[in-house]
This record gives sequence, C-alpha cells and structure tokens, in this order.
Amino acid sequence: MFDNILTILIFFPALAAMLGFVVDKGSIRSYGVSVAAVEFILSLVLWYMYDPNVVGMQFMESVPLIPSFGISYLLGIDAISLFIIILATFFTMIGIASLGETKNIKNMIVTLLFLEMTMVGVFSALDAIVFYVFWELSLVPMLYLIGAWGGPKRIYASIKFFLYTFTGSLIMLVGMLFMAYYYNQATGTWSFSILEWYRLVLPENMQLWLFAAFFMGFAIKVPMFPFHTWLPYAHGQAPTIGSVILAAILLKMGTYAFVRFSLPMFPDASVFFMIPIAVIAIIMIIYTAMVAYAQEDIKQVVAYSSVSHMGVIILGTFALNVEGISGSVFLMIAHGVVSGALFFLVGVIYDRRHTKLMSEFGGLAQVMPRYATIFGIIMMASVGLPLTINFVGEFLSLLGFYKQSHILTLLAGTAIIVGAIYMLTAYKKAFFGEVTKEENKNLPDVNRRELVALIPLVIITVWLGVYPKPVLGPINNSVEAIVSLMHEKAVTQDAKDRIPNPMVAKISTQNGGTH
Repeated sequence: MFDNILTILIFFPALAAMLGFVVDKGSIRSYGVSVAAVEFILSLVLWYMYDPNVVGMQFMESVPLIPSFGISYLLGIDAISLFIIILATFFTMIGIASLGETKNIKNMIVTLLFLEMTMVGVFSALDAIVFYVFWELSLVPMLYLIGAWGGPKRIYASIKFFLYTFTGSLIMLVGMLFMAYYYNQATGTWSFSILEWYRLVLPENMQLWLFAAFFMGFAIKVPMFPFHTWLPYAHGQAPTIGSVILAAILLKMGTYAFVRFSLPMFPDASVFFMIPIAVIAIIMIIYTAMVAYAQEDIKQVVAYSSVSHMGVIILGTFALNVEGISGSVFLMIAHGVVSGALFFLVGVIYDRRHTKLMSEFGGLAQVMPRYATIFGIIMMASVGLPLTINFVGEFLSLLGFYKQSHILTLLAGTAIIVGAIYMLTAYKKAFFGEVTKEENKNLPDVNRRELVALIPLVIITVWLGVYPKPVLGPINNSVEAIVSLMHEKAVTQDAKDRIPNPMVAKISTQNGGTH
C-alpha cells in the first residue's frame, strides 16, 4: 500500500468527493470530516516514513503516459514538499470541520475535496506536464468557491483571479515546452522530468529567457508586485474557507515553484535577477504593509498583510544560500499557519455580525475574552514575535539575504516595524475601548466547533516557534542539496561566488577551517 502512498494521497479525496454526491445532506459534514481526517493521517504516515538523512526524492512513482514525448506520471517528494502537503491536508480537515451553516454545503465539501487533490498533486509532481495539469486544475474549485459562496462582487473577483493566474500559467507552459525541446536537442530523447532537466547546463542567455517565462506563472501566483491586485479582491469576496485555503496553501504554489524549478534549473539567471526581484519583494513588503494600515475592513488588513509576508519569503528564496532558502521554506509553513488562522478568526466575527468593518467593533475583549486571547496570540505571531513560528522563518530569510545585501535587508526589516503598527492598531480598534455598539454587547464567544480549528493552530504557532527543529532540520537537508546543485551548474564566476557550495562549507567546518 505504502509503495504508492503519494498516488493514494492525491486521488483518495477526489474519489471520496465523487462518492460524496450520493451521501445525504444530513451526513455530508461528518463524511467530509472523516475523509479529510483519513487524508491528514496518511500525510502524517508519510512524514513518519520519510528519512530526513536521505538526499534526493523519496516515495517515487513512475508510470509512462506518452513515452514518445517523455511524459510520465512521475511523483516524488523531499522535505520541502512534504511539509506543505501536510499543511494542505491539515487545513482541509480543520476547514471542513469548522464549516458553519452555509448554502449547498454538500457542493462546498465536494469542492474542497477536489481542491485537496489538486494541491497534493502540485507538490508531489516531478513531471512538468503532470505538475502543470494539477496547477491549472486547482483554479477550477477555487473559482467555484469564490463564485458560488463569495460576497457581492464575487463574480468580478473570481474572473479576475482566473484570468490573472491562467494567463501567467500559459507563459509558463511555453517555457516548459521549450525546456523539453532543448532537452531533446541536447540528448536526442524527449523528457518532461524535472529531475532530468536538473542535469542540463544551459547557456546564460537562454537561462534568462526561460527564467522570465517561468517567472510570470510563479510571480502571479505568489502574487508579487505589481501582479498582486487580484488577491485582495479574491480574499475580500471569498467565503472564509476559501480565504483560508488560498492564503495557507495556494499562494505557496508560486514560492514552492521558484525553489523547485527556477533556482536549480536557472542558477545564473537567478543570480542575474536577484537584486531586481529583491527590490520588488521589498516594495511588496513595505507598500502592502502601508496599504494594510489604511484599511477599514479587517479582512483586507489580513489580505494585504499576507502579501507583505510573501515578500519576505521571496527575499529569502533569492538569498541563494541555505539560510535564506531554508528560512523562506519554513516561512511558507509559518505563513500558512498564521494567515490561515487570521482568516479563520475574521470569519468567526463575520458569522456573528456580518460585517468586517473595524468601526463596527470595539471592546470585543470584554465580550469575547477567549476570542480576543486567540486573536492576540496569532496576531503577535504575524508580527514576528520571538518564540512564535513566523519569527524563525523571517529571521532566517533576512539573515540569508543579509549576506547578499546589507542595505536591502535593512529596508526589508523595516516591514517588521510597519507590520507591528498596522496589526496592533487593528487589534486596538476591534478589541479595546468601550463597547459602543448595542449589537456587540451579547456576542457569543468562540464555540466548540471553532475551537477545534483554532486551538491546534495556536499550539503549532507556539510549538514550532519554540522548537522548529522537527520541521527545519529536514528542510535544511533538502535545501542544501538544491544549493549544491545550483553551485555545480553555475556557468559564470559571479554566480559561483553568489551561490556558496554548502557541502564545501560543511567539510571545511568539520576540518576546523573556515569557508
């Protein structure tokens, strides 16, 4: 059974979703929670079986699909994809478990299970075409979630989301097809295997063009400035569970793809574009933080905050060293946990008041003390308080980029201060002061169903902030392999200087020398 555990993880929720159509409405919630719980347990089994000391992909599966063009059903994971898969299965489970009363709940649960299939597929695929199919399929359930259960402008938001991401994906597909063509010219055979593509050493000029093609697909998905304008609409109009999955998992597809494709395939282009991308990331960090401060809608504060933190992930990724990339991957997990929790928390108050305007609240700490406490813990994690999960990822990401540019890192560090300002201001408006609105005086505190989703997120936020080694250790080993590959493939001397070989650093440290 466990020889094909990745296939089971991908297609079990899809099969269960199809069977879900014949489950009666009264049982669909418990059915959905049961399916998602089994999927989550399978992902934990995957973690248990994963060997962090093995360099390279594990649990690999390969079945030829179109042999004449080298397209195959090729799956495999390393620690980078492992923990994002666990995050995806975890959020699907608690998302379905915390669903309140909603129209067409059967359709929503079926949609979420199909979405889970596509998410696990993206992070498991090692064939570019299979990756692309899952990448595009993920748009469909998300489009349906926003369009069917969203707010008043849901159609505009869902179409804008689809057009932006689909257009970027088409440009990325052109890059993938050219990579396969170049592989054919170099070896005489066709292959869409990412691992085979890793062996190619491309001329610098070709790397630049291919990097740009892949960049369009990934940057829009992240979303990077100035392609970020679809995200606040998508978050603002999406139902709570849609915002949670979008922030926690779907945005990570873009940053994950940079690590899986762009860095190891195009090391010289990554060095060439490092500073321009860092500048864009810093604009993301500071600009969206300032926009977040100006918002009156608390969900928009969280949405722009999410974009700002994604900028730190991009900065760490393009530090091109082990500290930075490991920090950025860890921050993907941390950002997923914290931003997902924040959107859950906004959903809690929206269910009670049907408004997200901070002016409608005030004094909630007196009325809903448990809610205020949980919100406070997650908010402090969001601003990077030491001993919380975000601090670890942000510190390592900035530390990694500090080795490339002191000035740009100091600029990025100002975002931590701005982030504290807008989050603390939002918290003060909503939770402190007098209860001025009559509607707020008898609001019920968080119930058992909501605590089922929120308490595990609080525990993870503190646990991985205090002791990140169980996750950071395996990630670090996988990142070392990628950085070593980049160093080996670098064509220009500038790239070799910018991408230190972690294996050489290890050996020299062990010998008592310095690197």
